[in-house]
Amino acid sequence: MMQHITGIPRNQMVFSSLEDMILPDNPVRFVDAFVEVLSIQTLGFKIQTLKTEGRPSFDTKLFLKIYLYGYLNGLRSSRKLQKECVRNIELQWLLCGIVPNYNGATITPI
Repeated sequence: MMQHITGIPRNQMVFSSLEDMILPDNPVRFVDAFVEVLSIQTLGFKIQTLKTEGRPSFDTKLFLKIYLYGYLNGLRSSRKLQKECVRNIELQWLLCGIVPNYNGATITPI
């Protein structure tokens, strides 16, 4: 007879999606829906144009989602937000697994 509750082995493969891990009424879904319906250019954000050289830029809406999520959860530092993008399942869902570095996540006021 076991004396303690045991978890699953850490190396066991688990099949689930990010969608399955976020409840339907989770506030992160509101952040996503809210930003998706915004007209970013109307609000004064500049949209980066695609360049022929180098890595593509991040979508402006992605950063707005990060900062709104951070505001709602008391996260203000770009470095803290970047760290949360790696370990927080809600941010992983919100950003579809994209992890910008803290230098890229710095947004200057309009």
